[in-house]
Amino acid sequence: MKIAVCVKQVPDSWAEKKMVDGRLDRESVDAVLNDLDEYAIEEVLRLVEPLNEAAGSDAHTVTLLSMGPDRASEAIRKGLSMGAHDAILVSDPALAGSDALATSKVLAKVIADGGFDLVFCGTESTDARMSVIPAMLAERLGWAHLTFAGAVRVDLDGKKVEIDRMTEFGVETMSASLPAVVSVIEKINEPRYPSFKGIMAAKKKTIDTRSLASVGIESSAVGASASWSRVEGAVARPPRDKGVKVEDSGDGGEKLVDFLMEKRLV
Repeated sequence: MKIAVCVKQVPDSWAEKKMVDGRLDRESVDAVLNDLDEYAIEEVLRLVEPLNEAAGSDAHTVTLLSMGPDRASEAIRKGLSMGAHDAILVSDPALAGSDALATSKVLAKVIADGGFDLVFCGTESTDARMSVIPAMLAERLGWAHLTFAGAVRVDLDGKKVEIDRMTEFGVETMSASLPAVVSVIEKINEPRYPSFKGIMAAKKKTIDTRSLASVGIESSAVGASASWSRVEGAVARPPRDKGVKVEDSGDGGEKLVDFLMEKRLV
């Protein structure tokens, strides 16, 4: 079984972000592996490792799949240090400014050509919070899409994947025949910290860097000019107002109530 995990390098969540010419400035901030993708990597490893141990070989493989600049390999290395076997990075100057539709087009092409049985994704990326790539991939591939998984089970004999889907109304059990796309939530597991052995092993693992030409997609089909959406404008977040200090001279409770009523909180 071949499993792909879609991952993304994103600006550090704690970094001060800004927009430049309608795009998020990624060069001036620290970049990390998208937090929510780590849950997808961990869940796949928990599925694959017992199977490979029983088989005594890496019969089931985990490939990280990403699209971004060359520096995205730094984030990919973390996923490899967790235990993924190899990775594919699609990097090309023509990809700059691509929206979710263009991104899903590139990723879906690589997946279709790679012969994968399952694709795992985090629910969203922390830089955009759109949560649409998994559904777009499933639509482009013509595969079933199981969303918001809080638990995943794979039946290799029946070639079926089953999940417990978390909703606002409770838990739903859903299943689909392989191949399929699964997106997982952050409550599904606790991602492992890469061991020293894993970090050293990751340095020797292969990251297959591909251009658009090698993927088989025209540069005119991606990038800002081919994207269906763009940012028309952005303004900086206003500075936070100073807090209100209430001194208690015997009437502190009344002052607090007055403040809450002014803010329409009571």
